[in-house]
Amino acid sequence: MLKSLQAIMDYRQGNKENHQIGSHWLHYLVSAEERVVNMERIQSLQELVHANPVLDYVERSLRLLDSMSLSFWIKEILEEVLCWAEVAKGGTLRDRIQWRERGINCYVHNSGSAELYLDHAEDRLSARTSVIHRLIEAHGLIGQQIRGEVPATESVILSDMVADQWITSVELERLLIALNYCVIGAVSLELWQSVQSEVEERIRYIARHTTFPNESTKERIRRLRASSIRRGEDFDTDYDMLERMYSMGERLVPLDSVTMWYVEAALQHFSLEQFLKIITITLQQKSQNDPLKHISFEHVMNTMYYDYKGTKKINVYKQRIIEKYLSELTWDVIESGAMAQLNPHLTYRVERISHIPDTVFFQFEFSPAAEKLIDFCVEAEKSPLYEQAVLMLFDLFDLRRDAYDRFHNEEEYLADMNQTADYKKIILDYIVGTNVLDIGPGGGVLLDLIEERMPDITPIGIDISTNVVEALNRKKQLEGRRWEVMQGDALNLKDYVQAGSVDTVIFSSILHELFSYIPYQGRKFNLNTIAAALKSAFDVLATGGRIIIRDGIMTHPVEQQRKIRFLQPDGIQWLERYCKDFAGRSISVEKLSDNEVVMAVNDAMEFLYTYTWGEEAYIHEVQEQFGYFTLPDYMEFIHATLGAEANILTSQAYLQAGYSEVLQHKIQMMDLAGREVPLPDSTCFIVIERQA
Repeated sequence: MLKSLQAIMDYRQGNKENHQIGSHWLHYLVSAEERVVNMERIQSLQELVHANPVLDYVERSLRLLDSMSLSFWIKEILEEVLCWAEVAKGGTLRDRIQWRERGINCYVHNSGSAELYLDHAEDRLSARTSVIHRLIEAHGLIGQQIRGEVPATESVILSDMVADQWITSVELERLLIALNYCVIGAVSLELWQSVQSEVEERIRYIARHTTFPNESTKERIRRLRASSIRRGEDFDTDYDMLERMYSMGERLVPLDSVTMWYVEAALQHFSLEQFLKIITITLQQKSQNDPLKHISFEHVMNTMYYDYKGTKKINVYKQRIIEKYLSELTWDVIESGAMAQLNPHLTYRVERISHIPDTVFFQFEFSPAAEKLIDFCVEAEKSPLYEQAVLMLFDLFDLRRDAYDRFHNEEEYLADMNQTADYKKIILDYIVGTNVLDIGPGGGVLLDLIEERMPDITPIGIDISTNVVEALNRKKQLEGRRWEVMQGDALNLKDYVQAGSVDTVIFSSILHELFSYIPYQGRKFNLNTIAAALKSAFDVLATGGRIIIRDGIMTHPVEQQRKIRFLQPDGIQWLERYCKDFAGRSISVEKLSDNEVVMAVNDAMEFLYTYTWGEEAYIHEVQEQFGYFTLPDYMEFIHATLGAEANILTSQAYLQAGYSEVLQHKIQMMDLAGREVPLPDSTCFIVIERQA
């Protein structure tokens, strides 16, 4: 076993006599008071509280080295390299302050660790010490190049060891292959297997060459966006558009000589344009007196995540606010170099530290009030306070006051929407023509169904939410879909498509959201919103075209009363909370006992739609009124709104599958005599055809 591994084992077992606390590398690692880690590899922030991930990583890398069949001198050199490679991430707070004051850049941990190694080297001038120092300084270089963080020209610090005759090219190749197996494999052996061939190819080139041309700017940015591309970003299309509009290649020329730290972990969740705006802002900090060599996004990374239900999640509150800020930050303003004060509660800062002038640090700064409000939103999740907290956030940053963007559970919500495919298949039987609009496509399930079962049609999804459109574009890219998606307003479809050019407009579970969220003519829950949506669709329909509606429905007759018996002890509290929070209409309840009430059947069903989804979805569902017409009232409304040209081909109501199964353990619905009765219809299906 390597001596270094034995030292770590002794430390972990509490054997103070044998664990070589005098080994400075181990002392620095075990005394770490800050957690300097790449958030990409962390599953939960809670695991950092009691763990020492840097020491764990070093131990894994040493175990990989220990398992390798290598010559004694290579293993001995690499053991020392791996022991010291991460020490700049360790040390007490006092140690780190002293290092910075001495000009040791512990933020750029490879060079900082190399300097700390020299501090403690017995023979600073020997060739062996020089090789170890250089390998520490470049120990993650090849992986960083593959990720796009480091320009290819940095490889010269490795090839120079051959040019200076410290080692031969064969020796350098052997050292680098073993070193990279240890440093990459300690992150993940699967990761090593995925990059091994490229790593070895780069090593062979480095060992035999002294000049290294950089990749094109576009290719380097592509590498930096690898995570975003894996999630479906259409990189080539987006980058080429930005290049045509804003000459990105010219703006990013300074990137050729700059190394970036934690960039992917910090910025992968932003769009390509937003990402490039941040990079461009930071590159402007280059100066003749203090050449820019490193850009650190560590501050951004460390503030963009939090634990949600035990798992690390992007802080989507901050993300949405930053996205809006960047969308309003024009390229002209960026080029002028003027600090844009678009909102008093958010700005950006790019700073240098005097002792390490070659490094700049980018961060977003929220006002103290904004930080506290964001923290309040995080703490208020899954509580009655959440709605009020989010609405205050909307006001502070002038965000849209609706729930189209579902913040922390948006991905789960879109996944749930995609599970409704079976309910939507009936829609396909009524589609006519080839020009089809799906209004509010959500997770894209209906777009998929149309594309798969009706290959002559290329449907278009239209959604008001930027985030839904972006998510659908990622899905389209990943799955190779043909359908299109655009951002648009359902109440003004003629602004996006030519009047009379559309064959089918589909409103699948979206009209009740327009009704509930859009303050049309100054107020929400306005039936004129439904009228405006239907007129908007009718205006773009061709003769013979159809509007297909699948949405909530109210039971007829509306006077019908139902007795509700709660089977869960907190059921009454749920109802009381709902009556207070629901803004669609006043809900009347007659309480009979601690677990029984009498309600109008439509009030009962409106509550039960929210009760079905549970606590996680409450904040969103309580804002929606699912039923707003009985079926006869809907027919009359359609004729009054669209006139004689509107022919209703079919109209039906049914109980959507799933409600009975979910609610059977929560409630019993009875008539006033106490006899158990089935749940009434929840959903309508209506098809309107435009006649000549």
